[in-house]
Amino acid sequence: MTNYNLEYKDSFTVLGLGTELKSNYTDYAGINKEKSDFWQAIKKDGRLDTLKAIATNGYIFAVNEAVNNKMMHYAGVLTKVSLPEEHRMIQFPKGEYLVVKGEATTAEELSNKLTGIAFGQVLPETKDFAYVGGPNATVEMGHENGLVYGEMWIPVVRK
Repeated sequence: MTNYNLEYKDSFTVLGLGTELKSNYTDYAGINKEKSDFWQAIKKDGRLDTLKAIATNGYIFAVNEAVNNKMMHYAGVLTKVSLPEEHRMIQFPKGEYLVVKGEATTAEELSNKLTGIAFGQVLPETKDFAYVGGPNATVEMGHENGLVYGEMWIPVVRK
């Protein structure tokens, strides 16, 4: 099984800029294309740079959350500032989190890789804990030796 940890985290809030994912939740290619298009658009139009400018650290969050029966995807940062318009304050609960670490050549590849490991391998194979919903995120933490490194954070409960 893949290397993962369970870590306790205090509650935290991510300021996110979001998009609704229209693909069926089992259409991984469609979902990944929608996410990729979203990230390309916010990089191109400067909205990602606006988020980065108010961040309290260098972490970039790619958050997935069900909101009002819609599949939402957000680019987010930890910040004490709020912005108007389409931004949302995403509350992550205090408690245990499944944390899967990794690295890849791009942030998009990192997110896809960690999501696949967490939801495709760790969660289906474990008998000790379960994901019961709520926001989850891939956290891009930095760059080293030409690679992007980070973690996937998924709130879990013990079975």
